[in-house]
Amino acid sequence: MLTLFLQASLVILILFTLLWLLSVQLKNVSIVDLFWGVGFVVVNTFYVCMSGDLTPRKMLMLVLVTVWGARLSIYLTWRNKGKGEDFRYQAFREKYGPARYWWISFFQTFLLQGVLTMLISLPLLGVSMGAPSHSLHALDYVGILVWLVGFTFETGGDYQLARFKNNPQNKGKVLSHGFWRYTRHPNYFGDSAVWWAYGLFSISAGSYWQVLGSVLMTLLIIKVSGVALLEKTLNHTKPQYAEYVKKTSSFFPWFPKK
Repeated sequence: MLTLFLQASLVILILFTLLWLLSVQLKNVSIVDLFWGVGFVVVNTFYVCMSGDLTPRKMLMLVLVTVWGARLSIYLTWRNKGKGEDFRYQAFREKYGPARYWWISFFQTFLLQGVLTMLISLPLLGVSMGAPSHSLHALDYVGILVWLVGFTFETGGDYQLARFKNNPQNKGKVLSHGFWRYTRHPNYFGDSAVWWAYGLFSISAGSYWQVLGSVLMTLLIIKVSGVALLEKTLNHTKPQYAEYVKKTSSFFPWFPKK
């Protein structure tokens, strides 16, 4: 298992190094975000191809991870088309200066994202290196249900938000219908649920500690780069958001308060 993990880490290191070199040429670090989903597709495909027999569970993981990763990368590419470098990276570029930021960005952004990809993908490793089984177990079907719920919330939330933002009449307003009526972050909840589904598949394969990857993804979403960061921004930019917070669940979907 350790050998396979290290081999996959080398593949990811090469991928993100090439991506970093491209970002230096384009002067746009934002391209790293577009490959967040693709990185997991590459790792999972490598695990499955190098692990031996193609069992039903591994085939299922190939389909589910590829659909999730491809959808996410395509959506982010479409959303960021023509917008240039993200303001976060522009701030870092200004802070460190062009003469230094080109190499600092490798360690600060690309290498970091590569490390996170490997750690979060532990459930995928657990499935590929778990006990071989030529049939799915009951827990696998629970995982499929959790994945479907998560993918629906993530995809539906992104679609509704995109439509809402594309309407000029909604400028400055808060989206509070559809999936956003039941949780302030349906896309982040959905993303977390998808990764807990992968954790269930890993447990079903007899790989238990690898579920730490699902835990890490959820912590990042809630405490670091997702919910916490976005809530802080919206509380300052949209006065109506405070009222929305009072009646809408923060993360887990639930009926709104009156």
